[in-house]
Parts: sequence; C-alpha cells; structure tokens
Amino acid sequence: MTDSLAQSGLALSVLLFVILAALEAIFPRKKRSMPRGQRWRTNVVIIIVDSIALRLMGPAAAIAAASYAAQNGIGLFNWIGLPDWLEFILALIIFDLAIYAQHVISHKVPLLWALHKVHHADRDIDVTTAVRFHPFEIILSMLYKCVLVFLLGPSVFAVFLFALLLNLFAMFNHANLRLPLSVDGILRLFVVTPDMHRVHHSTVVEETDSNFGFSIALWDRLFGTYTAQPAAGHDDVVIGLDEYQSDHPNELWWSLLLPFHDRYRSKERSGYKRNST
Repeated sequence: MTDSLAQSGLALSVLLFVILAALEAIFPRKKRSMPRGQRWRTNVVIIIVDSIALRLMGPAAAIAAASYAAQNGIGLFNWIGLPDWLEFILALIIFDLAIYAQHVISHKVPLLWALHKVHHADRDIDVTTAVRFHPFEIILSMLYKCVLVFLLGPSVFAVFLFALLLNLFAMFNHANLRLPLSVDGILRLFVVTPDMHRVHHSTVVEETDSNFGFSIALWDRLFGTYTAQPAAGHDDVVIGLDEYQSDHPNELWWSLLLPFHDRYRSKERSGYKRNST
C-alpha cells in the first residue's frame, strides 16, 4: 500500500511539474537572470540525488511510519479516539504548522542554515527551485516528519495527502508564474502564492526571513513573519543570496558542497520595518 500511494503521489507531482513548467514559459512573472539550461540540469540532478537518498531510508518512510504507528497504537490520535474526520483535518493543519516551524528553525540554526542555503542560493526562482534541497536536509526533514508521525499517530492517508500537498504547493509557490493581481490577492488570504513566496527568496535578509509558509498562508500573518511585497518590486528584486551572486549556484558540485565551505557564515541582521501593505 505504501509503495502504491508513493507512486501515485510521484505521478501527480510529475504531472504538475510539467504543467507549471509550461505555464512559466507562457506567462513568466519575472525575467530570468541566469540561463535556464545549466540551472535546470543542476536542480534536476539534485532532486535525483535526493530521491536516491530517500529510497535508501526506505520506501515512503513517513507513510510507512504512519502504517507502523496505526498497527501498534502509537501516537496521540491512537490514544484519544477522536472522530476520523476530525483527526484527518487536525493532522493536515498540525503538519503544516510543523513544517512552517521547521522552515523558521532552518533559518535560525547555523548548521541547518548551512544546508538550507543550497535552496536559497538559486539565482532564479521557478518550479525547479522547489526541489533544489541538499540531500542531507531532505534526510533530516524526513526524519522530522517521521517523529511527528509517531507523536501524532495520523492515518496513512492523511500522511500521504499532506506529503502530496506539500510537494504540489511547493512547486506552485516557487513557480515563475504571473497571476492576475486580483487573483493573487484573494488566493494569498488562504494559501501561499508565487508572488508571496518570491519575497522569501530575495537577497534582502529581512525579506528572506519572512514568508516561511509553504501552503497555508495564515502562519506568517499569525506569527508576524509576513511581508506583502519585496521592497524593490517583483521585477527588480534580486533572487538568491547576496554573497553568491555568481555562476557558482548553477554548478552541481559547488551546490552540493556549499554547506561544507563557510557553512557557519551568518546572515547580517539589522533593524528594519516590514512592508505590510
């Protein structure tokens, strides 16, 4: 069952990837600063490496953890006996909040930031950026999800659906896709949109340290990490990390080895006022 669910999720993710890549070409939001070819080769190879790393952990690790927890009565939901529909909704909400918290922590803890920089070093943001994560970060993230599963005890389907939604929303909100401003304004009341998440990939530290959500847009507003628009505007905002504005982020080995050279470099912080309009 775990393998079939994982394969179904992979098929849907590949389908959305293709659709968004096509829409980006037709309705781009921002002009690319780097050639697409080498960037895409590097980013796609990184996701292949990530996929191999996850397979070595075991097929569909979080789904398998949910199946084991259900069979052995592990986790809060297996102890308190809530209605299935309520457990399902709570699981999706709690998992999304946990991913928001994980993302915030990855920006605050130097060792985790060293890994997460691989994602942020990309000098353009598009659908491939959504899968550009260092394999060590992917492994730690999966372990984190497995711990959450054992603590919470959600159903196998809830874990599958959340993992699928996380992938689909990550691709959507990283897409270089122009949405009508009116549509974006309505959508971002509920979910994270491409314009909203693009702020998070700005080289401006104060903007990088905002808009941490991946799917539910509420968390950033609730916890005071919301920035409506980049100060420079979407056409002129510089994407990536200020210290890596070169061709290096397009290179596969440079990207994979990035956490190991200058891994504890901290982001300089200064006082600022968020753009909340």
